[in-house]
Amino acid sequence: MKKVSGWFLRLLGWKINVDDKYRIDKAVVIMAPHTSMRDFWIGRLAFWYIQLPVKFLIKKEMFWFPMGVGLRLLGAVPVNRKRSGHVTEEIAQMFHEKTKFMFVITPEGTRNLNHHWKRGFYKIALMANVPVLLGYLDYARKEGGIGGMLVPTGNVEEDFKGIYDFYKNVTARYPEKFNLSPQHFNKVEK
Repeated sequence: MKKVSGWFLRLLGWKINVDDKYRIDKAVVIMAPHTSMRDFWIGRLAFWYIQLPVKFLIKKEMFWFPMGVGLRLLGAVPVNRKRSGHVTEEIAQMFHEKTKFMFVITPEGTRNLNHHWKRGFYKIALMANVPVLLGYLDYARKEGGIGGMLVPTGNVEEDFKGIYDFYKNVTARYPEKFNLSPQHFNKVEK
């Protein structure tokens, strides 16, 4: 899969970077910006190319036959959005049950403009005692990969400042849909 996905990425003009220090057994991986469905497909190709087996959430309504089979092959895990209050605990439990587990979340939670990032990724990382890898797709440079790592301290403001500093120079496919203002990081829950 590495060769095929690498070929597609090169054909599309993308370069994917990941330092070996980010090749760890367990982590929450955040991917941002997420303003286009194209982000998913480039990201999926990139994870195959760097040989990082990842899982991600998709609403359970999408898991009808035969689509559900394909989604599971891509790494999708169904989520019942009506029971969303328990999702972070369930994912944290998955980290405790597995020796290797990489879970991808788009903190924006939508491809549309969102003024406040979802904080579930941070809560999961704290509960599971795993780092957060900072994944990115920069459309200005046509470059993506894993470019940083955050070990959550529980100091939400300080940790989110580090996340902000990482993503402030990353260009989304649709920049007008990517909100990275410091104000939305100041409103994170503790």
